[in-house]
Order: sequence, then C-alpha cells, then structure tokens
Amino acid sequence: MPLHLGPFVRWRSGLVLTWICLFSSGFTFIGGEHAATVTHPLPAAFSDLLPHFLLEPDDVYIVKNKPVTLTCRSTPATQIYFKCNSEWVHQDQHLIERDVDPATGLPVMQVKIDISRQQVEKIFGLEDYWCQCVAWSTTGTQKSQKAYVRIAYLRKNFEEEPLGKEVALDQEVLLRCHPPEGVPAAEVEWQRNEGLIDPKTDPNFFITVDHNLIIKQARLADTGNYTCVAKNIVARRKSSSATVIVYVNGGWSTWATWSACSAICGRGWQKRSRSCTNPTPLNGGTSCEGQSVQKSACTATCPVDGGWSEWSKWSPCGADCTMWRSRECTQPTPSTSGKDCQGLDLQSLNCTSEQCPQTASGAEDVALYVGIVAVALCLTLLLIVLVLVYRRKKEGLDADVADSSILTTGFQPMGIKPTKPGVWAPRRAARSKNSHLLTIQPDLTTTTTSYQGTLRSRHEVAGKFSMSNGPLLEPLPNGSHTLHNGKLPSDPNDFMNRLSSQTYFKTLPRDNINTSYGTFNFLGGRLTLPNTGISLLIPPEAIPRGKIYEIYLTIQKKEDMRLPLAGCQTLLSPVVSCGPPGVVLTRPVILTMDHCSDACLENWAIRLKKQSYEGTWEDVLQLGEEVFSEPYYCQLEAETCRVFTEQLGRFALVGESLSMAAAKRLKLLLFAPAYCSTLEYNIRIYCMDDTQDLLKEVMQMERQMGGRLIDEPHVLLFKDSYHNLRLSIHDMPQAHWRSKLLTGYQEIPFYHIWSGSQQTLHCTFTLERQSLSTCDLTCTLCVWQVEGEGQSFTLDFNISKDIRPLDSDFLLMDNCTPALAGPSAFQIPYLIRQKICSSLDTPCPNGADWRLLAQRLKLDRHMSFFASKASPTSVILDLWETQHFHSGNLNQLAAVMAEIGKQEAMIFLVSDGEC
Repeated sequence: MPLHLGPFVRWRSGLVLTWICLFSSGFTFIGGEHAATVTHPLPAAFSDLLPHFLLEPDDVYIVKNKPVTLTCRSTPATQIYFKCNSEWVHQDQHLIERDVDPATGLPVMQVKIDISRQQVEKIFGLEDYWCQCVAWSTTGTQKSQKAYVRIAYLRKNFEEEPLGKEVALDQEVLLRCHPPEGVPAAEVEWQRNEGLIDPKTDPNFFITVDHNLIIKQARLADTGNYTCVAKNIVARRKSSSATVIVYVNGGWSTWATWSACSAICGRGWQKRSRSCTNPTPLNGGTSCEGQSVQKSACTATCPVDGGWSEWSKWSPCGADCTMWRSRECTQPTPSTSGKDCQGLDLQSLNCTSEQCPQTASGAEDVALYVGIVAVALCLTLLLIVLVLVYRRKKEGLDADVADSSILTTGFQPMGIKPTKPGVWAPRRAARSKNSHLLTIQPDLTTTTTSYQGTLRSRHEVAGKFSMSNGPLLEPLPNGSHTLHNGKLPSDPNDFMNRLSSQTYFKTLPRDNINTSYGTFNFLGGRLTLPNTGISLLIPPEAIPRGKIYEIYLTIQKKEDMRLPLAGCQTLLSPVVSCGPPGVVLTRPVILTMDHCSDACLENWAIRLKKQSYEGTWEDVLQLGEEVFSEPYYCQLEAETCRVFTEQLGRFALVGESLSMAAAKRLKLLLFAPAYCSTLEYNIRIYCMDDTQDLLKEVMQMERQMGGRLIDEPHVLLFKDSYHNLRLSIHDMPQAHWRSKLLTGYQEIPFYHIWSGSQQTLHCTFTLERQSLSTCDLTCTLCVWQVEGEGQSFTLDFNISKDIRPLDSDFLLMDNCTPALAGPSAFQIPYLIRQKICSSLDTPCPNGADWRLLAQRLKLDRHMSFFASKASPTSVILDLWETQHFHSGNLNQLAAVMAEIGKQEAMIFLVSDGEC
C-alpha cells in the first residue's frame, strides 16, 4: 500500500521544507491505515543531516521459484521504504532492524523485502522489474540506486550446434556454436572428449567473441568429439557432439637400394621397394598411388676360362729365314676371374734355303699400295650410303608434315558459324567490308604444286574435320610421341578407355561431354569444352616438326580431387587436365579457364597449382612474382585466367585471402518445377562459384529434374569473414500462400562455400498454396552474408505458365567445334602470321616493333614476359587469338598494323612462289 506523506515533507528547488514538528516528543508518519512511530529522535547535533546509504540493493535474479531478498541500510534515517516500479511496497512486507552506530551515535536502520517469481510474472511478465529504497531524516529524503529483479532462465535448444568435419593435417578448423537464449546470458566453454579446452594452456585453440572454436592448425591429437557447453545460474546445457577427424594423406618414402641379383650365375632378378610411410595415411587419408616394389631383370656374369683360337697361317719367310704364326686367347676370352690360356701365343720356324728370299723390298711396296686402295674404296662406299640415307629421311619428313590445307584454307577468313544469340550469350563481332587486308586470296593458278585434291573454304574444312592424323601412342622411353601415317580409331570411347587404364590417368572422367581430344602437328590447333569457358590453344610451331601428338582436354570433378587447402585458401577455378604429360613442346600453349575471385590482387595471394606424377599438388607460380625463365605464366582478367605452359598436366587456381575484404563471386540461380499439380511448390536456390562449368552442370541437372529458371542469374560477392550465407523469403500474399519453413531463414555454412569443393550447394523453400487455382506468386527473396552485404530479388510469376524466355536452352549457346586442327583453328593465316613475326620481332630504333603492337592491343602489362621469348610477336598473336576466338576482328588487327607503319605488301600479301 503506498505511503502518503501528505504535507509533511515536500521538495522544492532541491531544498527540503519541513513543517512545524515537535521532535522532543516524537512524531508520526501517516500511511493510510498503518503508521510507523519513531521513538528515538535524532540527537540535536545531527538533526540537520541528510540520510546516506550504507548498503543499497543490487540486481538479482530469481532462480526457478525461489524468492529473492532486497536489503537497504541507511544512517541517519527515521524511515526507509521500498518502491518497486513506481509503486510503494506495503509496510507489512518490510522487515525493519534498528541499531546505533557506536562510532557516531547515529541511528542505523536496515530494511528487507522479499520478491517472489509470482509477483514479477503477474504484474510485469518477462519485462524488467525494479525496486529502490527511499530513506527519510528530519532534514530530507534520499533515494538509492535501482535494483533490477529478473527471472533467470536458459532455453534447452542451441540456436546453432557444431558440425563434424574431416580436415587435412595442419588445416584450420572452425566449429560454430550459438548458445541457447538465457537470462543472464549464457557463458560458453568447449570440451574435447569431455575434457575442458583452455586456450591459455593450448594456444592452438582460439574461442571467438561469438563463441566459435577455431583450431589454428589441426593436429592428429585434435581428432575427437567436440561439445559446446552453455551455462548460467539456472542450468547447464550441452550441444550434440561434433566429430573432428584429422586425416593424413600417405606419401612415399625414398626408394631403397637395389637388391643383389637373385642368380649367382646367369639371368636373375633384382628389386627395390619403398613404403607409404612418409607420412603413413591416417584416419581415412588417401593411400599412396603407384607401385611399392619395382622389379628388374639382371644377369650375373659367370667365371669364364680363356680358350685359344686357331693358329694363324704361317707368315712368308722373312729376311732372317724365319716364319711366324700366332693365336689369341679369345675363344672364349677369360672374364669374371676366369683362368687365362696356358701355353705360347707365338711360334717361329726356320725356313729352308729354297724359301729364304734374297731381297724383300718389292713385296713390302705391293702390300702398302693394296692397303691404300682398300681404304679409299671403303670411304667411298660409306659416303654413298650416308647420302642415300639423308635423302630418304628428307623425303619422309616432307611427306609427314606436308599439309595441303595451308594452300587451300590458309588465306581465307574464319567461317565458323556464329552461335544463335541468347539472353546472356556473347554475340560474334560482325566482319566489316575491309577484312581483306589480312586475308587476300593468292593466285594459285600460276603456281606449280603436287596437290591434286579439291580446294575447300575454311568453314568447310572446320565442318568436316575428322582428326585422322594419328592415334595416341604409349610414351616412348625418351619422351617422344611421334607417329607416321596413322589413323584415328573410329570409336571415341576407345581413346578414353586407353587413357583411363594408365596409372596417371585413372582419375580422368570417361564421359565424352567433359572431354575433348584431337590430333595435331606443327601447325597447331585448338581444343574447346563447349559451355564451360575452358579451351586449349596450341600455337603453330609449338609441336616440333615431324611430331604428331594426340592431345586431350578435360574437367576433373572437384569432389574427386582433394586439394590440400589450408588456412584462408580457396579454390578459384575448375580443376582442368590437359595431356598427355611429358610431351615435348617448343613453345607455350595457352590454357583458358574461368575464375571466381574479385580480381583485386591487393586482397589475394593467387597461386597456380599443378599435380605431379606422384599425385601431390605443387605451387608452380604465384601471380605477381613470376620468374620468366620458368615454363609457366598466368594472365588474370576480370573473369578469365589464361595459363601459358610448356608442360601439360593437371592445373587449378588457388587463392589465399590476405584481408577480410577478399571476396569470391557467387552465382545465384533460382529454379522451380516447370509444372506443379499439388499444393506444395518448391523454389530451389543454387549458390555456386561464378564459373561457366558449374553453370553448365546445374543447368543439365535441373533439366533432368524438370526444373525451369524463374529469374536471371545474379552475382553476389562472398567475403572471407567466417560468416554464413543466409537466405529468406518475405512479402508473400498470406491469403494465398504460406511458407512451410519452421525458421525464418536458411543458412549455408561459410566453409562449405569458401572451400569451393562442393559444387551444387542449394537451399529449397517449400511453399504451400491454399488452393489449386492459385497460380500467381509474388514474393521477395533476400540473400546476404551475416553481418555483410546482400541482395534482394522481387519475384512475380505464374507457376502454371511463364512466357519469359528464361529456359536453360537460352543460356548454353556455345556450339563451337570441340577440336580444330591446323589453319582452321586460327583467325590469322599461317604464312601471313610468319610475315608479321619476321617484321616485328626485329627491334626498331623508333619503337615500331612488337612493343608497339603489344601497346596498341592493350597487352603492355605483359611486356617483360613477351621479351623473354624468342619470338615476342608470336606470343602476342597467340594471346590475341585466345581473346578473340569468338569475336575476333581482323580489320582491327589490320588497322593496328597500319598505325605501326607495317602496311607494306610484304606483310599482308603472299607471293605466288611462296604458295
């Protein structure tokens, strides 16, 4: 019941005005029906003191149903009452104790009240409930601080629980935990195998401010079950355990020395071995690939005793009337500690008087002349043989490398049929009427050649290209892959089966959709994987003359290629294989593939990785730190990466973020069923790396599922901030639609996106319409990274019929030929290209050489790389070919040549004699 002070005490401008009271006989406070009479007035010396608090009430929590006590002590005080949420507490609820301070003699008053859970819930629910005490003296009043009374609780379910992971040794691990809601806020600790984790004693662990656990470098000892524990004064909750397995991929030890030959004498075997112990695979890590034992034939030489050959004929009788004959210890020759021949190797015999000559000078001269004539005849025969061999080789080489297509197709423009333009397909640049500057047709009527076939235009050659130069050969011991007069097998699956059967190629896909292959000689060519943005340009002269290679290009599935990513590293490109490895190239080929980084090199350390024969991934290049003497170079554009390499193999682009501003481009695709006959309607949202190969994969998968694209693809920048990607749907017409999702949003974990190893990440929103007649759906889709930027898309479409041209057929428009060999693969004719290179490779004092060409084509940032090559102009033209294969304009290149001042006829025309 509130205490009414009436006119006894009033405040005005901070001063206390007291009405006339008689303190000598005591006084009374009136409080409704109750009164508290002060029987101990203050001493006169302290009658003008204001009360001050010796003890003020503190914030408290009500645990379960136990009431809490608030205490207040003041001196000098005549009355103390509690006020809770602006209402006076009834006098009967106060427990009052009075005392006197022995030091000052002032009266001390202490008051206690009890607050129950029912009081707080009945009046204020879960809102804040506060109390403060007011103390009176004869001079005035004082108020204590407010003490808040809250009902303590801790929910049972965690808002986010940690998930189990398999990680490589030394990789960073992030375990997320969002504790249950509680008052007071729950404290979080982490346990491993029921033991407490203390980051102070083990600095390899770090607990973030938002309660996540980070294992900086995973160790084998870190394998175990991790539990997030939340606790406050009410309860203690444990999350479900997350199993972290730290695996180790196996590695080969060095080869042991060869064992002794198994045979003591004759043919035997010897072997050497190695073990998969460097390191030993653990916890499901991949085992070593290859052979653990190598076996080789050997021959142990046996002891051989020497044996005499037959005696030679007796020599003519000499001047001293003596004849000689000899024999040698060569049948057999003693070896391996065998015994030498026993006996004489030379015998002499006296001639008779009739045989003894009078003079020997004539016979010696005849023998000398006969020897000279014999030597001359031998040298003449040897010279004739060498000439015949040289002519035969020259004729065979000309027959192998002669390509008549250079006479019939080398000087006409590319005739590849342009693709039908779609919604997001690039259009081919139109040829202007001046395209003859680089493609003047030579007059072949006045030239005598041995070619007897029909002349075809370039587009006919490209359309009827049959790749019949030769099949893939097993690698020869010296690494050569030469083939003469071969034919390509008719079954293309035979090519894939032979590749897959080899040890190094056993991870290659067997499907022909993601693989292109062709046969190429010194004229070069191009391999393309349609609709993926991946191609391989083989420039002219990259393959040595006289060699013919069968080359393939394929995409590896990322989930099958476990790249060793550590720390903040992420996969930025598809994993692409080209080969066979080990072929000899005299010039770099150009591998083109997409990447999904924001192309801001200040935020990234981007490396080109290549897989070795043993299966390990090695850093072969870091962008910005190129060494031009190495066989690799990388040109990074906004969405494309072009790799110059002189060694074929398996490549991938890996980025390591240097700051939280580093971002990957994600492509968001929205799909829904093309037809819906039920009340439920599903919207699938794919979040994937922004590369064309993944777009192709999702399109093909949705086509099989009967899905259709309901909005244009959107691009979202996903930053390295450890925050998940959150998706939600809003603003649906509640009268017709409702969401069946229990929570307000869905999340894709940060690591699943950042690793780049999971290709088809998506969320499904299940909606339910009230009636089958409801076909119009309007809603807003929000996609954002927690504590980051996001996007909102407004969707408005009819689920039964959609006339907008947003089907997958309009997105996959790259219908180029997978393999083009020879001049049909290039925009610039072969002989004209040679003329340009010979003209611009030579440095000019006024700078009108390859450097000005690179500047005009806006390639001058690669000037140092071009200068390191024997023919800088040819590398520039190779790069121009890769950039303008679909939209190349020879008029533009001709105009650039004219600006340089190289418009004379020798650059653009080819004489009849050269054709």
